[in-house]
Amino acid sequence: MGNKCLRYTALTIAIIGAINWGLIGFFNLNLVSFLFGSMSWISRIIYGLVGISGLYLLTFYGDSDQGTDNM
Repeated sequence: MGNKCLRYTALTIAIIGAINWGLIGFFNLNLVSFLFGSMSWISRIIYGLVGISGLYLLTFYGDSDQGTDNM
């Protein structure tokens, strides 16, 4: 149960990071910097959490064969 919660938390943080990158790409708006200041300590924590979540989600590429059990 705890591992499932960690997966959903990491996925949610990564999605928030992806939305922020989309805003930067399309509108030149960095929402994290806008809300918390450019490279403030809280901005650095948010960027760090997004990076760690992305690295954690990379481990699921090895789990991709789980969906083929029903075939």
